[in-house]
Amino acid sequence: MAEFYRKKKKVCQMCAGKSVDYKDVMIVSKYINEKGKIMPRRMTGACAKHQRHIAKQIKYARLMALIPFVK
Repeated sequence: MAEFYRKKKKVCQMCAGKSVDYKDVMIVSKYINEKGKIMPRRMTGACAKHQRHIAKQIKYARLMALIPFVK
């Protein structure tokens, strides 16, 4: 019965056409967990290239004080 419940593979949102910018706090905050840490690829569904971009944008937003380092 377990073979019928396959987990659907997540699609990278940035490959699909959406963008992440450090100035857009609502989008950046989707990639941060409740403790303020950057979520891993397996949770965000991003490809490796775009996960690095997301991490860089989160770090820019933290340095510009748009989002806190720790919640």
